[in-house]
Amino acid sequence: MIKSLQDLKSIRDSRLPDIDLRSGKPAGEGVMHVMVCTGTGCTSSASKPVLAELDRQIKRQRLQDRVKVIKTGCFGFCKMGPIVVVHPGEIFYCLVEPSDVNEMVVEHFINKRLVERLLYRQDRDRQPVRRKSDIHFFRAQYRVALHNCGLINPEDINEYIAADGYFALADALLNKRPAEIIDIISASGLRGRGGGGFPVGKKWSVAAAAEGAEKYVVCNADEGDPGAFMDRSILEGDPHSVLEAMTIAGYCIDATTGYVYVRAEYPIAVDRLEKAIKQARDAGLLGENILGKWF
Repeated sequence: MIKSLQDLKSIRDSRLPDIDLRSGKPAGEGVMHVMVCTGTGCTSSASKPVLAELDRQIKRQRLQDRVKVIKTGCFGFCKMGPIVVVHPGEIFYCLVEPSDVNEMVVEHFINKRLVERLLYRQDRDRQPVRRKSDIHFFRAQYRVALHNCGLINPEDINEYIAADGYFALADALLNKRPAEIIDIISASGLRGRGGGGFPVGKKWSVAAAAEGAEKYVVCNADEGDPGAFMDRSILEGDPHSVLEAMTIAGYCIDATTGYVYVRAEYPIAVDRLEKAIKQARDAGLLGENILGKWF
């Protein structure tokens, strides 16, 4: 149970010697971190059998102390799935099949030689690109809402905390008044990501000023626009960020209940959201008297 800021810090600090999730690079000497995409795109391309085969081969080679396999949310480069990224080195393997895993384990994990045929090539006649950040698709991006996707296990609240998760909530509850937070949001210029681009600070201030004994925070994660998958990607890859933001919004407008609207056609998003809600409740980050406050 997390009852204080110190409890949050203890969880974060206990994870950081293992992997620095803010940079995505392992901090432990000699430990490999193998990030396997388990978002909808890669799952549809059979990344789960790849994940299972990695676990099997690592146990078979007795590499459990040297190699950690972590399932992640979507990297965004779905046409190249299943995607496996190996740290250190940010080595980007793509179109990986279960039959490729033995070679990856023996050549890369044991013999320290890259499996070049699994590296990304922009064109068939070009040299392979080793590092994820050197691929143009990723190099051209600056991720904000999706910054944790591909770096943490979305089903582990402790990995979210290790990436500074729930510290914004702690700062809000312990150090700031609701009106002060709304002023910060307003000054930031943050807007909704839909077509209207409505100012978030204005929305929160109107809700805070509204009369009524019971208020609600409603998160529309359904994506009615054709071909839009940003909400699905966040829920699949970083569901705790949605819960943390909703809780801060609830604190600011004096709401005690939240709803997430998400379609049944997103089973992975629904499953991970439900797991995140349970984990947050079990940790004391949802429910009564969060972090010892009245909220």
